[in-house]
Amino acid sequence: MGEINYEVCTAKIFKTSSPEETVRVGKVLGALLEPGDLLCLSGDLGAGKTTFARGVALGLGIKGRVTSPTFILINEYPGKIPMYHMDVYRLDGPAGMDDLGYEEYFYGNGVTLVEWAEKVEKILPGERMDIYLAPSSEDSDAREITLKPRGGRYCRLVKEMTASVCSGD
Repeated sequence: MGEINYEVCTAKIFKTSSPEETVRVGKVLGALLEPGDLLCLSGDLGAGKTTFARGVALGLGIKGRVTSPTFILINEYPGKIPMYHMDVYRLDGPAGMDDLGYEEYFYGNGVTLVEWAEKVEKILPGERMDIYLAPSSEDSDAREITLKPRGGRYCRLVKEMTASVCSGD
């Protein structure tokens, strides 16, 4: 019987010192994304989730203003690869996602970002990128962005992203 080779990957932490740097990290990731990719954003209020999402949109080549969909739940941004930006903070849990038709987004032709993803974790696909944003020091603009890949596709994304960020792209 052949040996099973599991890809080993660990979380990667990026530290930023300004909202502009947080956008830049998101932009680098956005440039690497493909249709069907799922990014699950977690962090306290004001942690930078929407700022990071703005960067992802820029990386996808999406023009226009990216805003938090807190009250409307989903913002759709057209582009070569569309971006679907969900904010599930106001949902009572996974059952509320059924009304949104979440499967069409998760398995569709765009990139989906879910803010407050921990609230609907039970319905999230096993393969995804979990992204945690948190203040990193007394500096109110500094952030730690932790990418936790779940699955081979996302392990490769973290490796590509690390190479891009370290090379200054």
